[in-house]
Amino acid sequence: MVGASGYLGGELLRLLIAHPETMVAHAVSTRLAGRRIDAVHPNLRGVSGLSFCAMDEVSDCDVVFLATPPGVAMTALPTLRAGCVIDMSPDFRLRDLAAYRSIYGTEHAAPDRLGEFVTGCPELFRAELRDADLISVPGCMATAAALALAPLTGLIKSAVQVSALTGSSGAGATAGASDIHAERSRAMRVYAPVRHRHEAEVAQLTGLDVRMTVTAVEAVRGAQVTCFATGTTDEKGLRRAYRTRYTDEPFIRIVAHKQGAHRLPDPKILSGSNYCDIGFAADGDRVTVIAALDNLVKGGSGNAVQCLNVRMGWPERLGLEFPGLHPI
Repeated sequence: MVGASGYLGGELLRLLIAHPETMVAHAVSTRLAGRRIDAVHPNLRGVSGLSFCAMDEVSDCDVVFLATPPGVAMTALPTLRAGCVIDMSPDFRLRDLAAYRSIYGTEHAAPDRLGEFVTGCPELFRAELRDADLISVPGCMATAAALALAPLTGLIKSAVQVSALTGSSGAGATAGASDIHAERSRAMRVYAPVRHRHEAEVAQLTGLDVRMTVTAVEAVRGAQVTCFATGTTDEKGLRRAYRTRYTDEPFIRIVAHKQGAHRLPDPKILSGSNYCDIGFAADGDRVTVIAALDNLVKGGSGNAVQCLNVRMGWPERLGLEFPGLHPI
């Protein structure tokens, strides 16, 4: 595991240490090499005596996970010795080089490899993942929005507006001054009014003309997207579309009730779980779809482990059964 000291790395360690079919051989952190992992991830105290190591200490592995900042995976890829690489960074999410340049404002170090990665979203690419040696896990809000919109092909017009809310852990463990508690507490800050990088991912995954606005909220974990579209179906048609697409999916739950405190998806009750809850409403030709997930689990490390389970032919729920907590 490369990038094991970050929030995604910590979640991945938590999941893989407890996974009945995996053994974590290396937890790479360049700046913390030699220190125990529980010095950074205190929830792992007494669970593992593993220490962080440097990249040059890594030997051959069956699987390498990358939970690294942008730019690291694309340069490290040629040096990795593994049967399967699962990348949680943004380096290989976009297939189009021009789109990558436009979104990230830089050249890609391995442009010839962009098309080699299978998108790490089992609900959309399960068949391809079974034989994939290179897997790129989508971003958290991209995963939520793509899962929310995928069943609506033919039922809505192409133009879709997505309003996304995200907790502070989405900024990572080395977030800047705008994410310290004094600035984040009680804030609802629109930090990406246009052209958030996940917008291009959702458009690529759904084929829709997606526009996304992202707001930072006070929560630590969680991402929630509300998708606004114009459609040709009522709520019964929407429910039928989601049931048809997701009935057999182990980590998708349809949450669209008429009453109750939890009648629509809320990321709060999904903390620590690998579920994505999806709800909807319709009024005339207006279609609104809501999806929620834990940005560090189904939006990142849990999705990566789910991809691993598919790739290895293991039961898809293996190591991912935790349902979340309530109240929290």
